[in-house]
Amino acid sequence: MKEISKVNILLFCTFVFFSYFSAMAYEESNYQVIETNEIYEIRKYSDRLAVETSEFNQNSGFRKLFNYISGNNKTNQEIKMTTPVTRIEKNGNMTMQFYLPSKFNKENAPIPSRDDVKLLIVEGGYFAVLKYSGRASVKNFITHKNILEKELLKNNISIESKPIRATYDGPFTLPSFRRNEVMFKIIF
Repeated sequence: MKEISKVNILLFCTFVFFSYFSAMAYEESNYQVIETNEIYEIRKYSDRLAVETSEFNQNSGFRKLFNYISGNNKTNQEIKMTTPVTRIEKNGNMTMQFYLPSKFNKENAPIPSRDDVKLLIVEGGYFAVLKYSGRASVKNFITHKNILEKELLKNNISIESKPIRATYDGPFTLPSFRRNEVMFKIIF
């Protein structure tokens, strides 16, 4: 009986620890929900300022962008992390994007120190979004991308973009508590 109670206490403490860190408040890109159904929702985003880099492996892009927000930029300014972190294929390369907090614009955002890190405006518009939990693995993303793509085609909604992978939680968040999304820019 004592072993069971120790296990329960350990599980509870682990849950509280991970829940606390996964619930840390990060600024999230603003959007308006236009329509929802049982599979996905349609959101309207405004233009957003982001910093972007190409990825050679899954961690290379994150490190470069994290260094930028940690002060490795022309003004050595630290920038708060926001959500989501997105990945999208552009010109045959995988790119990763961090969105900058809303207080920044093209004029006041720190200029990247690296040539392979760029500031850009991500064009707003309508996006179909499917939320899912679990690991942010390629396999999990492709499974949900296929579900969303099939539903959009079934509903005669035109897709304008490559699939976008959006992640909201850090690597220490338990998979069942993670928020991941697959998005397509659509004509709506």
